[in-house]
Amino acid sequence: MNPTRRSLLAGAAAPAILRPAQARRPNILFAIADDQSFPHTSAMGDPVVKTPAFDRVARAGVLFRNGFCASPGCAPSRAALLTSRNIWQLEEAGTHASLFPNKFATYTTVLEKAGYHVGLTGKGAGPCNFKDGGWVHNPAGKSYDDRALRPPGGVSKTDYAGNFKDFLAARPNGTPFCFWFGSHEPHRTYQKGSGLASGKRLADVVVPPFLPDTEEVRSDLLDYLTEVEYFDRQLAKHLELLDQAGEFENTIVVVTADNGMSFPHAKANLYDYGWHLPLAISWPARAQGGRTVTDLVGFIDLGPTYLEAAGIPKPATMMGRGILNILSSTRQGLVDPSRDHAVAGRERHSHARFDNLGYPARALRTSQHLYIRNFKPDRWPAGDPELFADIDSGPSKQYMMTRPQDPLYGPSFAKRPAEELFDVAKDPGCITNLAGSKAHAGTLGQLRGRLEKILRSQGDPRMRGGEIFDSYPRHSPMRPELGGFAGRGAYNPKYK
Repeated sequence: MNPTRRSLLAGAAAPAILRPAQARRPNILFAIADDQSFPHTSAMGDPVVKTPAFDRVARAGVLFRNGFCASPGCAPSRAALLTSRNIWQLEEAGTHASLFPNKFATYTTVLEKAGYHVGLTGKGAGPCNFKDGGWVHNPAGKSYDDRALRPPGGVSKTDYAGNFKDFLAARPNGTPFCFWFGSHEPHRTYQKGSGLASGKRLADVVVPPFLPDTEEVRSDLLDYLTEVEYFDRQLAKHLELLDQAGEFENTIVVVTADNGMSFPHAKANLYDYGWHLPLAISWPARAQGGRTVTDLVGFIDLGPTYLEAAGIPKPATMMGRGILNILSSTRQGLVDPSRDHAVAGRERHSHARFDNLGYPARALRTSQHLYIRNFKPDRWPAGDPELFADIDSGPSKQYMMTRPQDPLYGPSFAKRPAEELFDVAKDPGCITNLAGSKAHAGTLGQLRGRLEKILRSQGDPRMRGGEIFDSYPRHSPMRPELGGFAGRGAYNPKYK
């Protein structure tokens, strides 16, 4: 066998894309927004928000209509993304503001050991205690955060693009890189009225079906979309730096978010707006652009994709499955029929219940249905009254809290049954629970069995009646009015 043929077969990459023996390994630019739901890019058809940078990546590569994170809260979602493991396989890292043990391989550490230049700016893994977990720096990479801006009110002072420029300058000549651009936007709080001040109109807002259609809520949504645009402008600057360096063609650019929008019924919930997120991926050197696909892609699949593209073996601890077969395809719509579902879970989000208890739940999503298993239906899903602290404070939340008679109040704030089933094709807002419907009993039973099989095969402690997630110490300040300082998962004062 000739040397070239041997090199191709030896595993420079998976069969989906066989790289020439001398081809450069791809760079990776991962851009992650903080709290953005799937409809809110212009590429997805939102009439108000303008996201030319996201749209550029989608045109140069693939727009994924069905991208799903592993948890609707930032810390477990980011930990799952880095480790390619579901949250029930991550011990403390599967909860918010807990320890992140370095026993779990991350794609960043694997790439770094393989010679990649790795770094981050802004928000990486977290909030979590990675120092006591044995990490030298944030699991997403070495921090490049020296530069700052004087931005509009409500947004971070971090000069994300300036820090990326410093990262590129520090790169050894010819070394492939992996950079994590972790925006703090569009996380609350927002500068109230910033959307209207930017020229946006209340009449143009598409109000999600789980929110009241009022001027106050519409204005709050405009403020959120304004911060989505700020993230997109920072992304555009990153892409310009790639252009200037001549690296755009050979860089896998991934643009997404960690969890859904910071509104009731979205973030911290397993409803669609909580974990169904925007996703665009480009790699012009290897992947044909201008395509839209409908495969259900979980974000634990991203790390294995990077490693496969770089010709690096995937660690045995990683559970995700690379999507190079989709990126290398020329097809649109459904490319890989085996990608017909996504799963997610949540445990503790914020300090929102007495004794620091979480709200354990798991979900399975197909192209038509969403099934949710709530393990503790006796607990308040949004956090204990009167604070409902698992919903970030803001005008929409405050409006709804003062109107418990509103029919939309119940789905966001009230207790929930042990099982929920939604036809997301007809009910994307996840308002009508079909779990008690005789007409949907067959679907309910099928999805219940399917999710239980996955959870048992992956060793989810909740399937064994385990309460261990409620015992993990929390490493962020608690709300004294809720109690819990001496209870389960108590605050660890070592972490600042």
